[in-house]
Amino acid sequence: MNLRDLRYLVALSEHKHFGRAAEACFVSQPTLSTQIMKLEDELGVTLVERTPRKVLLTEVGQEIVQRARDVLHEVDQIKAIARRTLDPESGTVRLGIFPTLGPYLLPHVVPPIRKRFPNLELLLVEEKTEIILRQLREGRLDAGILALPVHDNQLHMEKLFDEPFVLAVPEGNPLAALRNIRLDDLADQNLLLLEEGHCLRDQALEVCQLAGTGERSGFRATSLETLRQMVAANVGITLLPTLAVKPPVPQVEHMKLIEFKSRAPSRHIAMVWRKSSAMHGFLSSFAELFRQLPGHLLDPGKSTAEKKARIR
Repeated sequence: MNLRDLRYLVALSEHKHFGRAAEACFVSQPTLSTQIMKLEDELGVTLVERTPRKVLLTEVGQEIVQRARDVLHEVDQIKAIARRTLDPESGTVRLGIFPTLGPYLLPHVVPPIRKRFPNLELLLVEEKTEIILRQLREGRLDAGILALPVHDNQLHMEKLFDEPFVLAVPEGNPLAALRNIRLDDLADQNLLLLEEGHCLRDQALEVCQLAGTGERSGFRATSLETLRQMVAANVGITLLPTLAVKPPVPQVEHMKLIEFKSRAPSRHIAMVWRKSSAMHGFLSSFAELFRQLPGHLLDPGKSTAEKKARIR
């Protein structure tokens, strides 16, 4: 048994197809298939159920794949320790970030990262929260930027910042006449929300619960940009995170942004990684760059003022 064959088996479990697994491992399909069969012969068990249309793992195959992931993860950790010892600020960081934050945060933090860690290779993965958490547990990501709370005792969490929400309304909506708004003002409103699986949907639903409002029935967007365009088209109102309305994000015509009075509802952003990670010390320094966002980027009042100036 060797590590190469374990990687082939894990790839096959992920892709459920010999051809795609071979492509992911940069080998030919016959090579991968032959090595899997040799592994089965060595272990004396059938790992893969081969059907005409797809590949299924047997029960013992699934258990061995899980163990193989653990073994490969530990090997990667050994290599990471060696790399970090030679040069703590080089190597590769695989970072996961969720879609309603990534496009709006990264333009502000990637340049400082490049400047601070010029020899670092940053590999970004944009996925929904549940996928990022799964890939963290499997060792396929080194860290993730997520919205709290995250319930996992195996993960270390570094709070980065709080991102307030603003209310986005069409120009002709009665709420557009308000300079700012209280949660109580939303009591009779129904908000446009994202589809299931987006953490922003859960965060918006929490605000709805506090305000005594609900969700606009018959509509669920797949992205923040869809929500913005639907508001501009006078379909309804929604909540937007502050970073999503800051430059370099282009302004949307026929939409007004209203900040909340007093303490605005917000989401709490953190960087998380495995407590067992060999990169713990480096990731703590890495997280600090995300924590040092310029204050005006998280000030919803700035975005509102900019929007009013544009409308005038």
